[in-house]
Amino acid sequence: MFKDTKAFSGFAVPDIPAARAFYADVLGIEVSEAHGILTLHLAGGARETLIYPKPDHEPANFTILNFPVEDIDAAVDELLERGVDFELYEGFEQDERGIVRDAGPPIAWFRDPAGNILAVLQE
Repeated sequence: MFKDTKAFSGFAVPDIPAARAFYADVLGIEVSEAHGILTLHLAGGARETLIYPKPDHEPANFTILNFPVEDIDAAVDELLERGVDFELYEGFEQDERGIVRDAGPPIAWFRDPAGNILAVLQE
């Protein structure tokens, strides 16, 4: 039934202007907005993610969006320079910047202004 459907994902935030500023200005993602809904235009052109307003939004306790990068150290350094704080989690051995290197590909988690968990991981 959905074999050929071009599916897309979406998630909620309480403040679309704050989300636009974070995703466009801090993360450098191309965004557009229509009818109060923000669209992230991710690499490859075909992948889009919707961000919709939800005033009583409560962030999930899991990663909602992953950003693969060639060099996690460079990506984390640049995000830190842009004011992004990285999460520290019990049960993971993380370096001082929040990078986990011993549980799969190197990965580090951070939050958007709505508290949604995002990750940067090395390809």
